[in-house]
Amino acid sequence: MATVLLFGRLSDLAGWRERAFEPTPPRLSALKALIAEADRALGEALDGPGVRAAVDKVLVRGDAALEGAAEVAFLPPMSGG
Repeated sequence: MATVLLFGRLSDLAGWRERAFEPTPPRLSALKALIAEADRALGEALDGPGVRAAVDKVLVRGDAALEGAAEVAFLPPMSGG
């Protein structure tokens, strides 16, 4: 089982901040597809520019493997001021 965390505007859009997915999809792309199946707007937002993913608190690039992952977090782009 992997816990998915959403932050910032992503959690606002989804209406949730934390959700468990069991079984854990094998890859990040499969997890995103599963989320998009349930919520198309959120799925599109997760693929938007600047959205980053962290697997077990480590930022990842591309289609990371999720085997053994306990937590996947999606982080919206940061803005500065």
